[in-house]
Amino acid sequence: MRPIPIGAKGTARLVARPEHLADRFKDAMLPPVFATPMMVKLMEDAALDAIRAYLDLGESAVGTSVDVRHIAATPVGHEITAEAKVTRVEGRRIWFDVSARDEVEEIGRGTHERMVVDLRRIGERLARKSKDRAR
Repeated sequence: MRPIPIGAKGTARLVARPEHLADRFKDAMLPPVFATPMMVKLMEDAALDAIRAYLDLGESAVGTSVDVRHIAATPVGHEITAEAKVTRVEGRRIWFDVSARDEVEEIGRGTHERMVVDLRRIGERLARKSKDRAR
């Protein structure tokens, strides 16, 4: 991992389709609005976009904490843009301010934390865990 500068920014975009809505994704009784888990995923995608250029071959960054508020509803067909900005870096741990907006207004905001990981080592741990479970 190369040094990640405070202030590094990333974005992610998505057009809200029926499969992204709360009434299909979570519970049919909910209104047909963009689901909170989809907003969080988009924010996480923006955070990864902010740091991707600083990761070495064989590295990625996994989410370890999310604290967001979903503050406005978005109907199907609207484009949602999530933004992430690096606010702190300590070793392999990175913190972000995250936000999301549709074409009309801000729909969510909060903080997110990611940890840089070695993909080979993660793969080895998962293989051991699967082997232990099989016993």
